[in-house]
Amino acid sequence: MPPSTALRDPSSRIDVDDLAAEYDEERPSRRLSPRVDRIVGLWCFLVAIFVLRQVFQPLDQGSQYYLTWFLGLTLPLVFICYRARARSREAVAGAGADDPNVLDWVLAAVALLVALYPVLPLPALAQGGGGYQTFLDRQGSLLLLDVVAGTILLVLVLEAARRTTGMVLPLVCVLFFAYAYYGGYLPVTWSISHMGLNLEQIINGLYNEASGFFGVPLDVAATYIVLFTIYGAVLDRMGAGRFFVEFSFSLFRRSGTAPGRTVATSGFLLGTVSGSGTATAVTLGSFAWPILKRAGYPKEAAGGMLAASGIGAILSPPTLGAAAFIIAEYLGVSYISVLLWAVVPTLLYYLGIFLAVEIDARRFGARRVDLAIGSPLRLLARSGYHFISLGVIVFFLAIDVPPFRAVVYATGVAALFGLLEAVLSRRPVVSGFDDPDYELERMELGDSVRAFGVRLYEALSSGIRSGLPVIAVCAAAGVITSTIAKTGLGQILSDLLVSAAAALAPNPTALIILSALFSAIAILILGLAVPVTASFILSWVIIGPALIQLGAAAPEVAMFIFYYAVLSEVSPPTALAAVASAAITGGKVIPTMMQACKYTLPAFLAPMAFVVSDNGPLLLSRGPLLEVIGAALVCGLAVAALAVVTTGWMFGPTGLLERVLCVPAALLLLYLEPVAMIAGAVLLALAVGIHLAHRKRTGGRPVAAPA
Repeated sequence: MPPSTALRDPSSRIDVDDLAAEYDEERPSRRLSPRVDRIVGLWCFLVAIFVLRQVFQPLDQGSQYYLTWFLGLTLPLVFICYRARARSREAVAGAGADDPNVLDWVLAAVALLVALYPVLPLPALAQGGGGYQTFLDRQGSLLLLDVVAGTILLVLVLEAARRTTGMVLPLVCVLFFAYAYYGGYLPVTWSISHMGLNLEQIINGLYNEASGFFGVPLDVAATYIVLFTIYGAVLDRMGAGRFFVEFSFSLFRRSGTAPGRTVATSGFLLGTVSGSGTATAVTLGSFAWPILKRAGYPKEAAGGMLAASGIGAILSPPTLGAAAFIIAEYLGVSYISVLLWAVVPTLLYYLGIFLAVEIDARRFGARRVDLAIGSPLRLLARSGYHFISLGVIVFFLAIDVPPFRAVVYATGVAALFGLLEAVLSRRPVVSGFDDPDYELERMELGDSVRAFGVRLYEALSSGIRSGLPVIAVCAAAGVITSTIAKTGLGQILSDLLVSAAAALAPNPTALIILSALFSAIAILILGLAVPVTASFILSWVIIGPALIQLGAAAPEVAMFIFYYAVLSEVSPPTALAAVASAAITGGKVIPTMMQACKYTLPAFLAPMAFVVSDNGPLLLSRGPLLEVIGAALVCGLAVAALAVVTTGWMFGPTGLLERVLCVPAALLLLYLEPVAMIAGAVLLALAVGIHLAHRKRTGGRPVAAPA
């Protein structure tokens, strides 16, 4: 059996793209007919070239001019690629091509016109037109045609967000719009009342200022996120995803816990290709579930492991989730600073997963699974060049090259090595995880180079197409950010949150703890209904100021919000990543969610330390190196204690007393204050002592492992 076929059981083949789309926060795109698909592919390819050109030859008219063109070129694609009404996976599978109807084409044309209206060299009219500079000169005094075009664009942006992510985000935007328009009618005694804005003022803020459609969220999408999705698509088309998985399996193939370790490691590596926690979980599950099943893992435990590993993919450097770029923009820091802040939390996250994996392998009596995969050295020699582009990103970020330029260099390196592979091996590159049913024969040099060109074309096109939901979300988020900027609602809500928490907990320490707890719950609830990027933006503008007002620093607050926004994907009752994993393993959904929570519990608690402890910044590597290492080690003990609580295992099955003692031990250790850490260490030592004494009395005989 050749190495590539060792990873998949033919009977387990799953339509990964359809399954990921069904359970992801973003709705599935259409299956277009070949003719329409070619048109869309060419359009996306040209947009990708436009975006890449902007990196090295920015448009002279400035950032807002570029963003206007970017939105105008991408918004119509949403109406072509996404249905007005979503269909189930079964309906999609049973249908043929699903081309846009006449209304979709009309909406796409109107979106193109109204989005590009500010930059088109239309002749000056009595009621509008005149070109970009003339349009900017009318800021604050828009003409009738400007207001009409802006209003239509607002409706189309909200419809694009609805098509790609569902009803919740557009409804939230409508509520903010209504508040901006009707807020002046609220009683003046209400703290949230304001002077009121008319339609022209609202559209001016959305259409002709940098706080609306063309604000920070869309700027991040057009400058960073799309370039990283292109990079991920190029990596995937060059075969990096398959290599990362095979390499992970080869590292642990001789270990009894190899399947679990491999899932965690593969999730980390696949994050550079996917960028979506749910999609990564589905991709992992499509090949790993048959192996986990053969190793003896129950369906629910395997599903929880897949979900946790998928989420880890977007919590981990060097390619964090889209919200990480927004953090860098909002705080005015470099992207590599955000990456450094994520290092220790990432280590703690994977420590928790690996501890749970090791424990579960013993609890379930996991069996060794033999796989026909080459040695790590052989795989590195054959395809290790896929790691080079990741190193290129880190290198250029380290020497202060902007991230948008660093990722383009990395994309070029990935494409260059893909070309060399095409020239030297002359064999087709199999991207994704569906194995061919035939031996791959050597190609003629010209055919191999042409095949590489096709893959590169598809990668650039796919990078834009996969970024459409994020673009729609970021454009819609401009309604929220503009309303808050115009009305001061963010500070008003911040004051209300602080006042409410102070009424419940007048003690300063209790106040920040209670505020952080309520904030975490609010972010998790919000994340159940909207994508991670939108959840972060909403939480940052509403909850962020409150936590900062209570004394937490902006970096700690931003990372606190980021982690809880991401963790909503494994939070009951929706837990999209867990639901998707359960669909693969056939396990029950709720138990799978609980298993996912077991694996990710340290990630739910560690971010609390960012804001409630004076030493929380150390977990973000913000402090002296020795103190950062010390804080990481202490929190590592806390993660180990939490693993005992969630798995019921230490050096063997534990009793109830040990698990109960480990709960306050973990919480005290995470607080990172000297007295609390000493108390936590004492409780943990007591739990270990009781456990060892029990094992000595029973002679280490195993008992039934707790569930």
